Amino acid sequence: MSTIPQEPVEAVDFFQDSVNNIKGEISKMVVGQKQIIDRLLISLFSRGHCVLIGVPGLAKTLLIRTVAQTLNLSFSRIQFTPDLMPGDITGTEIIEDDHQTGKKAFKFVKGPVFANIILADEINRTPPKTQAALLEAMQEYHVTAAGNQYDLDLPFFVLATQNPIEQEGTYPLPEAQLDRFMFNLWLDYPSLEEEMDIVSQTTSRQKVNVEAVLDAKQILELQELVREVPVPENVLNYAVKLVGMTRPKSDIAPDFINKYMSWGAGPRASQFLILGGKARALMNGRYNVTQDDIKELAKPVLRHRLVNNYAAEAEGLTADKLIEMLIDHNK
Repeated sequence: MSTIPQEPVEAVDFFQDSVNNIKGEISKMVVGQKQIIDRLLISLFSRGHCVLIGVPGLAKTLLIRTVAQTLNLSFSRIQFTPDLMPGDITGTEIIEDDHQTGKKAFKFVKGPVFANIILADEINRTPPKTQAALLEAMQEYHVTAAGNQYDLDLPFFVLATQNPIEQEGTYPLPEAQLDRFMFNLWLDYPSLEEEMDIVSQTTSRQKVNVEAVLDAKQILELQELVREVPVPENVLNYAVKLVGMTRPKSDIAPDFINKYMSWGAGPRASQFLILGGKARALMNGRYNVTQDDIKELAKPVLRHRLVNNYAAEAEGLTADKLIEMLIDHNK
């Protein structure tokens, strides 16, 4: 039986109130980062995953652990290192004595990926074979060990972090694997006022209790609600056209894309723009998606799917700047 209202208007109100309550609980522990929190929640309710780029010390672990607490979900942090093996993530089979029969038998011991929310810390520090084990779990919602398939608990959300400094000895995710992430988010330094609040809170004896707002069943129902939100034909056309324009040599690609882009975004980008637009509409108390929803999410959806060429780099044109130019062009 559903635990959220069935009427669309009441369901939208429930969604918006729940998100506002989640943000209120997170703000007890995390200062600022409002846009990052918004986009993390959009990704979660859209059944997507995120890559978070940020220097150490910006409370990435605290943020994700707090999100897990507010949603009453299990949380696991995996520190990716050069010697991490796939079995260290997914789990391994061990030989165990069966006391009833006196014989030895294989038993699967689950790895840290068997949690609802995974923080894959510095995913670019581990070799591709280990990265692929996590990416399979993200895509298929199960892991395979010794020919056996083990389903993951739902909801399942992965936030992978990458350190933009100290790139020596790293294994950056290829574009094809980055494409599996819904959003690429850039975490910036806090403002002076925010940093003062952070230092004040973290250097005192103050203890904060974070209350759970939703549970796993309600989150799964809200994920279904996101997919039920209707999308007007003009908004669907806008999103698909925006993605199509990123592809050099396509019929609708503007001249500056042909000049500065080596590779554009695939259909998964269009899907994530629409899903993210639906979740953002609900978060703002609406049961309809607008072009503004698509524009707002264009950068985090597209920036890791575009490959600039040397001409763009020579002129200092980043993926974000090209996306801005595309939005201006796509009237």
